[in-house]
Amino acid sequence: MIIPFILEKAISLYADKEAVVCGNQRFTYGQFADRTHRLANFMKSMGIGRGDCVAILHYNSHQFLETYFATAQLGAILNPLNFRLSPRELAIILQDSAASLLIFSVRFQDHVNFLVKMGTGIKKFIKTDDGCSPAKFKTIDYEDALAGETHERLPMPNISDEDAAHLYYTSGTTGRPKGVILSHKNVCTHALAAIAELKISDADIWIHVAPLFHLADAWASFAITWVGGKHVVVTDFEPSLILSTIQDEKITITNMVPTTLNLLVNNPGVNKYDFSSLRVIMSGGAPIAPDVVRKIVETFRCNYIQTYGMTETSPYLTVSILKENLTLLSSEKQFEYIAKTGRPFLGVLLKVVREDGTAVNPDGKEVGEIIVKGDSVTQGYWKRSGGKTDVLKDGWFYTGDMAVIDKEGYVNIVDRKKDMIITGGENVYSVEVENILYAHPSVLEAAVIGVPDPKWGEAVKAVVTLKQGHHATEKEIINHCRLKIAHFKAPKSVDFVSELPKTGAGKIYKKGIKEKH
Repeated sequence: MIIPFILEKAISLYADKEAVVCGNQRFTYGQFADRTHRLANFMKSMGIGRGDCVAILHYNSHQFLETYFATAQLGAILNPLNFRLSPRELAIILQDSAASLLIFSVRFQDHVNFLVKMGTGIKKFIKTDDGCSPAKFKTIDYEDALAGETHERLPMPNISDEDAAHLYYTSGTTGRPKGVILSHKNVCTHALAAIAELKISDADIWIHVAPLFHLADAWASFAITWVGGKHVVVTDFEPSLILSTIQDEKITITNMVPTTLNLLVNNPGVNKYDFSSLRVIMSGGAPIAPDVVRKIVETFRCNYIQTYGMTETSPYLTVSILKENLTLLSSEKQFEYIAKTGRPFLGVLLKVVREDGTAVNPDGKEVGEIIVKGDSVTQGYWKRSGGKTDVLKDGWFYTGDMAVIDKEGYVNIVDRKKDMIITGGENVYSVEVENILYAHPSVLEAAVIGVPDPKWGEAVKAVVTLKQGHHATEKEIINHCRLKIAHFKAPKSVDFVSELPKTGAGKIYKKGIKEKH
């Protein structure tokens, strides 16, 4: 199965159905396909074909969705760029990917000027919106390009489902970014599994809030299209805009990163909106505290599903959907499972293993590393030893995430392997301490790190943002933790900051916190 099949399927059944809402613009599936085919034909006229890399530097938009499908129609590889990276970081990525065409918004024109100056190798540029053109290189206007091309669909590309479809670069939080290769098989397998797991249908309306350059949201481009659902695109993160769009467009389903959801449910005016259309809210991209989950359920009054995944896995590896036998439990017991990282996603085999590769006891206590395999898992990284690395062993992908697993097969992440704190010979998992911090009524956001200590080797430090109008002291925060967890796990110091740094996908940026604190 290849990605162009998805759009073909959608227009065969839903040509006259509304497909995309983006600001004041609305397109049916027929119109969306028309625009996608015109873009594909134009890129073909520019010499783009099978195996060529096309980059896009853009905020969420209908053009982003069109580019996802148009590049696939040519057998080309799309490289979505994180626009929150510095121009120098973007240049490193583009030099590595060898993209020959860049589609960009003039909002990022200064970045593009720098990229041209750096000599990334890009020779062709398409700008998508009005604004002054860069003076030192030629650009083509996106709408002019579409207007001058035929809407005749290209034939299905002569490619294998093993061919690369997307090239996502890791955020660089652990060093030089790596290009994760996702094949057509990876993308299509994941989309079908998501449709089945989440019961997505043509009645669903998805809001794209998380950035389309990140798989926290990008996977829905394919799953929603496959079934003829509606895409509603929000270009910027503005809480009131997102909340009103959920109400006005009658959104039924979406996924957001925990930091976004936390800010939405703590928005002062959140209770004035009507969320009755929502059937499910998902969180993914990072661990989430149970107290935040409870607030999400209380605010949106719909089903909640926690998800866990990675760029390398398309992304979902687990969902906290209840197995049938668990629905017979009390509501509080059900909540305990819903707030866990979850059970394996359809199409994924998952184990939690010790250092020697043997499975941990399924007692919800013994910690091990999550390893996975399945058709949605990458075969490797761009230009790295034929794509294989030390995270792929005997067909299993080693995630680097530490977790426990219970007798029902539900896992719960306790930390990234590299973020575990060793203090006085004891292991402290930052997620456990962060969950306790989020239970404090004054805490809006929290991160826990290890800092050098002459006595303990490492000491636990909390970095905290308080809710607007709330106050708390270091002593109060430390005592709050000591009442709920062992004293050696509780922070020995607390730094209060106005805002925690975030990655391009909106997740709390632990490396940046460690460097500063």
